Amino acid sequence: MALKATNPTTTKSWSKLSDHFNTIKDKHLKDLFKHDALRADELSVSWQDFYVDFSKNRMTTETLNLLLELADEVDLKGSISKYFRGDVINETENRAVLHTALRATKDATVTVDGKNIIPEVYKVKESIKAFSNAIISGEKKTYSDNQFTDVVNIGIGGSDLGPAMVVDALQFYKNHLNTHFVSNVDGDHFNEVVKNLNPKTTLFVVVSKTFTTQETLSNANSIREWFLKSMPKEAVGKHFVAVSTNIAKVEEFGIEKSNIFPMWNWVGGRFSLWSAVGLTISLALGYNYFEDMLEGAHEMDLHFKDTNFKNNIPVLSALLSVWYNNFFKAESQAVISYSQYLNQFATYLQQGIMESNGKSVDREGHTLDYQSGTIIWGEPGTNSQHAFFQLIHQGTKLIPADFIGFSKSLHGNKEHHDKLMSNFFAQTEALMNGKNKDVVISELEQQGLSKSKMKKLISFKVFEGNKPTTTFLIDQLTPRSLGKLIAMYEHKIFIEGVIWNIFSYDQFGVELGKQLAKTILQEIQGDSTFINHDKSTQNLLKHYKKLS
Repeated sequence: MALKATNPTTTKSWSKLSDHFNTIKDKHLKDLFKHDALRADELSVSWQDFYVDFSKNRMTTETLNLLLELADEVDLKGSISKYFRGDVINETENRAVLHTALRATKDATVTVDGKNIIPEVYKVKESIKAFSNAIISGEKKTYSDNQFTDVVNIGIGGSDLGPAMVVDALQFYKNHLNTHFVSNVDGDHFNEVVKNLNPKTTLFVVVSKTFTTQETLSNANSIREWFLKSMPKEAVGKHFVAVSTNIAKVEEFGIEKSNIFPMWNWVGGRFSLWSAVGLTISLALGYNYFEDMLEGAHEMDLHFKDTNFKNNIPVLSALLSVWYNNFFKAESQAVISYSQYLNQFATYLQQGIMESNGKSVDREGHTLDYQSGTIIWGEPGTNSQHAFFQLIHQGTKLIPADFIGFSKSLHGNKEHHDKLMSNFFAQTEALMNGKNKDVVISELEQQGLSKSKMKKLISFKVFEGNKPTTTFLIDQLTPRSLGKLIAMYEHKIFIEGVIWNIFSYDQFGVELGKQLAKTILQEIQGDSTFINHDKSTQNLLKHYKKLS
């Protein structure tokens, strides 16, 4: 077995953490700060353009030391080495996990099946660069000898969520090409995207590793039919490119071999935006910005691989998630980005984190008797403050939250940015401190309320506080800083999987529903009476068929 298989609950450190939890679980963050003047300095990490404050978390230095002991007992250090050098850590699919190799330097050596894969990675990067530059400059033209004006990315899952999130996050850096994404097999979605497109000036990027994914192929075929209503068949080769491993299927679709960008089995879909799956990113931003993002991710890779765990941003972040998930029994974590540019970031992380670590058996096939995985959700601030923050502040659930903000705006409107960031800082302080009864009474007295009215209102206005947050304060949103941020969460996923003793890089859980959908589709389109389904599903299918 590539990774050491250790049930974390059987370790000495886990037992110590359980005892320690019982002594610390009711301590208030305000008191922790009161009794430790150096807390904010000691529990923060300053690295390059990142300042990460872990001090508003419900832990002490003893907690951290015990969590670090746990990391040692499950051999996190050894696992990191295996992760980076290309050992087969995705054992259930017999694959290495090497999205890190996609942003490694040209002189690096990473071996898969006895072959250094870095030269092949750089060959594909050169193809992405040449193709992107030719489309953006207008050198590579349409079938009608026009310049391309629009790019449509057709994919689903990692073939959509990553590129779509990045293009949205970095739209400040976009060039003149209009970028669109088609993922959902919903025909209404497809029609809304194409209805305002000019087929004569649109480039389509079909992203599918196997070129058999139902949603992607359905959308690609429908778009090709729409395209051929006004363009000749020979134009398909000029207007469609593919990112895939199935060259035969792609050529059968009508795409020229020179317009096929390869993928590799050692890159999982949800970690693939760094590969040719990022072609749409390169087209939308220009290759130089795409490369900047890769370099930022590589810098985070080096930080993760080489930095002492006590100052290691991904390690500290992951250990805290385990602390809350397994000891406080917190089932979810919010990711709040104080930038509208990152409005798809939490959605992107949902796939990365929940598809990876939503597992119920360990690496030896035994059913887990402890919790794994974390439910991830969130929206940008300040919108989210007027939505679900009420639950975080005064609800009955403990919801740790990551706050992500930037010291400098992109457009330079300092007045707006100061207001945005004042909320960013205020919310973490409010979640920590809360508002006690004495403060509430003082505020109500200032409003001139009678004692009877005050008595009725006091309990509703008290905030207990003690709500944990981690703050990521980054200088500015750039392609490089976004690359670092994405890579940080990727490594966090890996660390959690190591500690929970699960395989993070397969996703068999998404397959059953898709398999059943193929059967149900045949039944819907045929004369089936749906007798092979449970009564509830039978009734639903009959009702659907009657009305559709």
